[in-house]
Amino acid sequence: MYPVHDDDAALLLSLTVAAKRRPAALDEIITALAMAKQGEIPAKSKLVDAFARMGVCGLITEAEGGYTLSAEAQAMMTVLRAKDDSATQLARIKQQLTDFDAKDKHPNIRVTQEQLLTAIQSYKAAQRSHQGKNIQTDKPKTKTNWIPTKDLVQGKQHLPSKLRKP
Repeated sequence: MYPVHDDDAALLLSLTVAAKRRPAALDEIITALAMAKQGEIPAKSKLVDAFARMGVCGLITEAEGGYTLSAEAQAMMTVLRAKDDSATQLARIKQQLTDFDAKDKHPNIRVTQEQLLTAIQSYKAAQRSHQGKNIQTDKPKTKTNWIPTKDLVQGKQHLPSKLRKP
């Protein structure tokens, strides 16, 4: 594959994260892309081109209303190490892309700028609504008034007067 663009590697890395268990929607891909590039999102026209190039090469497929990595792309991603930071992972993906040779033509993936604009706007709205919170974590659980039985047995916790024996 020649030439290799930064946005191609970032798109593959974001799809690795977003489409782990099922095909990812565009807003999930944009969120993962922003995480991979430290909050920076490439221009819409560059992303449209990246989707088209990766689709023609057969690295990205469209399935079930979302996008996922092909088997060839998943084999490429096996070189990534979880301990590496995003910049190192992007460099490894770019190296894999330079060594990749597309054997046949695959169908082009059409992503419009309007679709990407909608996904980017939803990502930015989510960022504003969370104001410093990590949007990828689960909601915190409510605290309960649970008293460990060990503390009850050792007398560290006093029972209310209604529960004491006369």
